[in-house]
Amino acid sequence: MSGIFKAYDIRGVHGSEMDESDARRIGRAFVEVLAGLRSKAPKDLRIGLGRDMRLTAPAMAEAVRDGMVEQGAEVLDAGMVGTEMLYFLVGDHGLDGGAMVTASHNPKAYTGIKLVREGALALSGEAGIGEIAKMIDRGIPDSTGAGSHSAVDVYPAYRDKVIGFVDPSRIGPLKVVVDGGNGMAGPMVGPILRDLELELTELYFEPDGEFPDHEPNPLLEENRRLISETVRETGADLGIAWDGDADRCFFIDETGAFCDGDFICALLARSLLESAPGARVLFDPRSSRAVPETVDAAGGSTALSRVGHAFFKKRMREEGAVFGGEVSGHYYFRDFYCADSGAIPALLILEMVSTQGNSLGEMMNEFRSRYFISGEINSSVPEPVETIGEVRSRFSDGEITELDGLSVDYPDWHFNLRPSNTEPLLRLNLESLVSLEDMQLRRDAILRMIRDE
Repeated sequence: MSGIFKAYDIRGVHGSEMDESDARRIGRAFVEVLAGLRSKAPKDLRIGLGRDMRLTAPAMAEAVRDGMVEQGAEVLDAGMVGTEMLYFLVGDHGLDGGAMVTASHNPKAYTGIKLVREGALALSGEAGIGEIAKMIDRGIPDSTGAGSHSAVDVYPAYRDKVIGFVDPSRIGPLKVVVDGGNGMAGPMVGPILRDLELELTELYFEPDGEFPDHEPNPLLEENRRLISETVRETGADLGIAWDGDADRCFFIDETGAFCDGDFICALLARSLLESAPGARVLFDPRSSRAVPETVDAAGGSTALSRVGHAFFKKRMREEGAVFGGEVSGHYYFRDFYCADSGAIPALLILEMVSTQGNSLGEMMNEFRSRYFISGEINSSVPEPVETIGEVRSRFSDGEITELDGLSVDYPDWHFNLRPSNTEPLLRLNLESLVSLEDMQLRRDAILRMIRDE
């Protein structure tokens, strides 16, 4: 069971790696760990609960709920919701914490749980999740009395919150292709988009845990092939795709080209700095220099955060940042409890395209013409730590930081090399400010070194 406790959440294959009995124990242990974090008795805790559309999610969520109630907590059950709706429930209701039963973008065999404390601040392997694993191993304290549970409808207040980030009257008219990946985007974002002046082409907007069409992971090219083709065929202004639990969104420009997360982050940061001049923006070590340079030009300041929602949310609070973005499509907002959202970026980009006089592709070309990025490239290596050490020695003349893996900076190019949290993989992100050809040459040279070719 220990293998299911990850850096940012709890996740594994249903049945063989985690099941309902595990979920119940996790629910019980979560209450005890949360009680310690909040300096409260378990019976005084109020905890939110949500689940996604996976086939196993109803039973898994019921088991988590029963475990939390057994341990004495009051549980507010939001039912089937997007992950950010659970975060909103915790923040808006002033709850002590929350549990979201989801495996995000993973294939249908997976299940999982994302855990947060007050203010939707995520637990991580270093703070909270590890304690839950240890408590389950050594034995969970006996309950001092049963708690309770009740259903709660979070959607109306959530809808008002996210639509408040834009002026709806300024959005449209636009033709937009949207792909929900049979996940939670359809019920979460669909009703909001249908009220705007948009001509929507909806793909896979009905939740279906079988994922009959494609896995809910738009970072993989094969999973966004249809939306790209549909944008071109329909002459749409843009396309938007979401992952399974809809806390990440991805954009396709009017030519059908994928918009890299770094460049979307730069656009969003510049937009938010208009109403928060001089504010701080967070980005991750894999990011293009487009992000800090755009923020600097807009009068803001930047800081780095480790990759992962648990680390970003904590650092957002520490830095008082207005916004944070990861290349993986996680975008965090100070005014949304520093949580990540898949709805807010979609609305902000729609407002930009509607009002700024440039297409999304033209906005992207500002960055594509100056910043030449490799995207994330995975390499299977037997000894990731040893390999990173060899690369570090080879590039010791660069400016080295080790916030998250190895980052090496030179004046006109840089790269980040970081190990996977779950597999013997190294992930390379490299950028050149010289040319596409320069990026490709440097990328290939490092890949040969990593792969011992």
